[in-house]
Amino acid sequence: MASDGIVVVKTGTELSRALSDTAQVVESALDILLPLPEGAEARLAEAMRYATLGGGKRLRAFLVMQTASLFAVSETCAARVAASIEMLHAYSLVHDDLPAMDDDDLRRGKPSTHKAFDEATAILAGDALQCRAFEILAEPDTHSDPQARCELVAALGAAAGARGMAGGQMIDMVTEGQTLDGPAVTRLQALKTGRLLQFSCEAGAILGRAPAHQRHLLAAYGRDLGAAFQIADDILDVEGDAAEIGKTAGKDAAAGKATMVAVLGAERARAHADMLSRQAAAQLDGFGERAALLRDLAAYVVARRS
Repeated sequence: MASDGIVVVKTGTELSRALSDTAQVVESALDILLPLPEGAEARLAEAMRYATLGGGKRLRAFLVMQTASLFAVSETCAARVAASIEMLHAYSLVHDDLPAMDDDDLRRGKPSTHKAFDEATAILAGDALQCRAFEILAEPDTHSDPQARCELVAALGAAAGARGMAGGQMIDMVTEGQTLDGPAVTRLQALKTGRLLQFSCEAGAILGRAPAHQRHLLAAYGRDLGAAFQIADDILDVEGDAAEIGKTAGKDAAAGKATMVAVLGAERARAHADMLSRQAAAQLDGFGERAALLRDLAAYVVARRS
């Protein structure tokens, strides 16, 4: 339960099982899609696998798989897209952790990629993971319709680029130490974190060739979910334990990062995240019980401890 009893997570057995099952399916897909080659480039592939396999909540993958299931998309096709997004997400984490960016030595409870290998290898691993993510989306095995594949590539490019995740990271860097108001922080986080989560929800609709209004509803769900998720992350950075959250705690405040916790304080930020969680769930009303797990996920992201 979140503070003040605003958001209640069910016992969570079904959601926990679904998250675990998805993680296993996507882990298998990643293992296949990131093979180890022979030759001098094998070290690069090892770093790519190190950064991507064996860790993380696989939240973005879960969103792809669940939204795709609303439209009876093949699990194999959905898993390829889920793996693609996890690769792109992993690339962003590898680069975020570099000394030139957030300078973090710990990721998912183990040494960051540049610590396990070296900085140059980490940079190349991130570059190669990003390339591989788009390559997978463009391959016929992902979808038989070339138009669907083009839409996936274009949408992920928009979500990850200068008007999405990379742009948000730039804003985050140039505003370190500055005092931002609520709308400015909301925009920063919508780009840096929210756009990729939003795409993960839209991807299922693209795969299912869903009508525009359903795609828009899922995009809105992803947008609200992403905002709630990031606020919860900010709270964990203040209140969490490094061993529990799997990364260094307290770094946002130490670096003067702009967060909703800094703007609102922890309690008001938590209440705002709870409101966004409920708003996200309401976007799914038109999908009925088929979207039950996605509604449960909206509650989970603000109640989690890691």
